[in-house]
Amino acid sequence: MAKLERANFGSRLGVILATAGSAVGLGNVWRFPYMAGENGGAVFIIIYVMCVLLLGIPCMISEFIVGRHGQCNTARAFHKLADGNGWSFIGYMGVLTGFLITGYYAVVAGWCLQYVWASLIGHMTGSPEYFQQYFHDLSTNPVKPVFWTVVILGITYLIIEHGVRDGIERASKMMMPTLFLLLLVIVAASCMLPNANKGIEFLFYPDFSKINSDVLLAALGQSFYSMSIAMGCLCTYASYFSKQTDLTKSAVEIGVIDSLVAILAGLMIFPAAFSVGVSPDSGPSLIFITLPNVFAQAFGGMPVVGYIISLLFFVLLSLAALTSLMSLHEVSTAFFQEELAISRKRAAIIVTVTTAIIGSICSLSLGAVGTTLTFIGDTLFDWFDFITGQIFLPVVGFLTCIFIGWFVPHKVVRDEFTNWGTLRGRFFHFYLFMVKYVCPLAILFIFLHQLGVLN
Repeated sequence: MAKLERANFGSRLGVILATAGSAVGLGNVWRFPYMAGENGGAVFIIIYVMCVLLLGIPCMISEFIVGRHGQCNTARAFHKLADGNGWSFIGYMGVLTGFLITGYYAVVAGWCLQYVWASLIGHMTGSPEYFQQYFHDLSTNPVKPVFWTVVILGITYLIIEHGVRDGIERASKMMMPTLFLLLLVIVAASCMLPNANKGIEFLFYPDFSKINSDVLLAALGQSFYSMSIAMGCLCTYASYFSKQTDLTKSAVEIGVIDSLVAILAGLMIFPAAFSVGVSPDSGPSLIFITLPNVFAQAFGGMPVVGYIISLLFFVLLSLAALTSLMSLHEVSTAFFQEELAISRKRAAIIVTVTTAIIGSICSLSLGAVGTTLTFIGDTLFDWFDFITGQIFLPVVGFLTCIFIGWFVPHKVVRDEFTNWGTLRGRFFHFYLFMVKYVCPLAILFIFLHQLGVLN
């Protein structure tokens, strides 16, 4: 039977950068800024960071415990820890979630590549109406988005095919530092624009009067979304951790990196937006419609600088998308390799081809074939997003916390948490309390809020 080598990350740096790459993605660079813009800026950031530290990290540690204890793909790891009982289905649901997200996430990642190409050939200039029409024409085109979806999945395949150390770890060591460098360059350029201080104030001077239940739940939901919780990614990557990896320390470091990237993304976007008088609450269109217009206006007097910043920004966005797509792809690749007893290459081909088909159908549903691929008024793309993001993720996250907190023997959890007594584990009881009581309730509130039960 074909087996994955375990404990296969070659270094501690590889562990941190690869797993941080899983967490750092479009959720940080795309979703976080517009969520912050819609929910009060600085107060949202404060609540978000608290949610990452108090709730996101315990959930991350829980997935690490399952993955490293199982030393196998996510589905089999839960099956092993559950001793074959009914809790095993959590792992299968996590794999399915990651698999479905891979398909439609690749569509958005493909848009990023198209914008890199458009920036490279100088098409990212024009009026606000031009950028709105450009995105509409792209998203409803029957060929371009499908082409770029296949391209980004092809790139992901080439990385995954080479394995954990030579593929994922090596790519992460190149892409994550590059991502940070690009972020810092664009942040510096954005913060030097006229009136950029207004955007900085929006991000760092909190107006506590804006705090309400919607802001609290939005920050809570974003912390889970951006850290790749309940997608199978963290569990799968943890199966490649060594027995000496400090799970708590790693989770804290990844949480800090994740939050830092999100805040830098805000610093990259809002000073430029305020500089040209663009509203910070532009919503999901912020990246693909509003920001190209912002860069065109902000650097209008310096066309060469504007060209470079626009190009670097979409390269940055593509790297962020690719690091997350790698981890999502690996969840399904590891599953098929072990469960079907086939080579990594064949498993990666299966995942690439099937998710490319899913992505192509999702892309076409956005208007290229009229209303053929819609259901109850929503596109298949929207349905994939809704089912995975608002149902599967909170359900898997909730059940993982209940499973670890209430059903897995505490000795097993403590052994993994303390590396079999070699670490002091001072925060173990606090961690267990959070996983047993606080995290499940928080996820339940998110779930009910997203379904409109709680307002």
